Amino acid sequence: MQLTRLPARYAGFIMPFILSIIMTMVVSAVATWRNLGMGADFPTHWLPAWAMSWMIAFPTLLLALPLTRRLVRLLVRPA
Repeated sequence: MQLTRLPARYAGFIMPFILSIIMTMVVSAVATWRNLGMGADFPTHWLPAWAMSWMIAFPTLLLALPLTRRLVRLLVRPA
């Protein structure tokens, strides 16, 4: 089975999509663990926290990415 790949024009959307999933999973897991510990009910608290944080993080990344790219271009010398 071959994975159907998206055209390159979608990279600017897919990269923040995947990044926001990974980052919010890690950050919400750490925050949940620090606040509640790693008990049997951890997933029932962590998953809703992750979902809420992802709904905020993904649009934020889409809005912040152009500004971030400009700032990086100012700070980093071209190759």
